[in-house]
Amino acid sequence: MIKITARMQNQLRCELTHKNLNSSLTTDAPKTLQGLEENFSPTDLVASALATCVLVSMGVVARRHDINLEGTVAEVQKKMTDTPKRRIESLDLVVKIKTNVLSKQKKLLEAAAHSCPVASSLHPDTKLSLRFEYEEQS
Repeated sequence: MIKITARMQNQLRCELTHKNLNSSLTTDAPKTLQGLEENFSPTDLVASALATCVLVSMGVVARRHDINLEGTVAEVQKKMTDTPKRRIESLDLVVKIKTNVLSKQKKLLEAAAHSCPVASSLHPDTKLSLRFEYEEQS
């Protein structure tokens, strides 16, 4: 089991400590909520978790099938809404694969991306868009 502790500091800032790893990071509320916005917000972490989870899920499959994903980038755009309550409205993720990938490998990688645990854990009302761009190298 993983244990993470969040400790409230000042100015709507929290320090997170991953007890199993003895690692920490800081979050801030956005300025729209009177936060300092000097660090990732909690909802930024959700968007970041999605991007990294997709990359790791693809990486596991890539390693198993000897596919080179070096240089692959995931860019995520987060859109918030205030109605009916403040929440993440949508996450639009583009995965840019910068190495040559065969058609059958693309299917494996995309299936892995779509099955990442973070994507599977999002609320059904959160719109999720996942696109892939293949930049073939010569």
